[in-house]
Amino acid sequence: MMAKANSKTALVTGGTRGIGFGIAQSLADEGWNLILNGIRSENTVRDVLDLLRSKGVEVAYARGDIGSTEGRESIIEIVRSAPGGTLNMLVNNAGVAPKQRLDILETTEENYDFVVDTNLKGTFFLTQLVANDMVEAKKQDESFSGAIVNVSSISATVVSVNRGEYCIAKAGLSMVTQLFAARMGEFDIPVYEIRPGVTKTDMTASPAVTEKYDKLIGEGLCVTKRWGYPEDVAKSVASLARGDFPYSTGQVLMVDGGLSIPRL
Repeated sequence: MMAKANSKTALVTGGTRGIGFGIAQSLADEGWNLILNGIRSENTVRDVLDLLRSKGVEVAYARGDIGSTEGRESIIEIVRSAPGGTLNMLVNNAGVAPKQRLDILETTEENYDFVVDTNLKGTFFLTQLVANDMVEAKKQDESFSGAIVNVSSISATVVSVNRGEYCIAKAGLSMVTQLFAARMGEFDIPVYEIRPGVTKTDMTASPAVTEKYDKLIGEGLCVTKRWGYPEDVAKSVASLARGDFPYSTGQVLMVDGGLSIPRL
């Protein structure tokens, strides 16, 4: 198929599965060209890339671990070599869960570093790289439009003592959103945070986790009595990509089925 007329390009980290793939599909439906990041070899994600290309957009793959300096540099090198050379949107979606779910009285530095290096440190420094390129693009062309979206989690404010590393990283990511929103404001580049709730992904696919949340949702954990799905988050990102909220930089969009509403 011929590529659609829209020349805007988005990088979606962790974009070949779960929430990231849902986001990629929605953006492709809106005509966005895509660069998807992941850590698997390109051969193992070729079906995903081809599916998105069938929507008439250009799709590239940027393999690299955002948790490492080398990984981030590899990703940015591919971004800069793509047509246009500058992103119009960065979607920070990649994230990992602790290797072991351990109580905060028992967890290890290895567990902590594994989660925080990817979910917080890696995201911060990848955003720094992209933000500088966006600033330069804006200086070169005042009509340039860019945006940054951080996919966080209700764990930014909802405590889970058996995965404290994850909560800390997501809480930190909320501040990253506000920091970059404040810094990028002079360039009219908005920065947003999306907080999904309990969502059907690889991270929640184990029988024990599924059983746990099936029970909790059935008992009223969420106002909307169902699991969240990647497409729920994806629709929110697509709306931000369209520029539907131009005066809401730094704000949080909850996609949690009302789980976070205080109730008696």
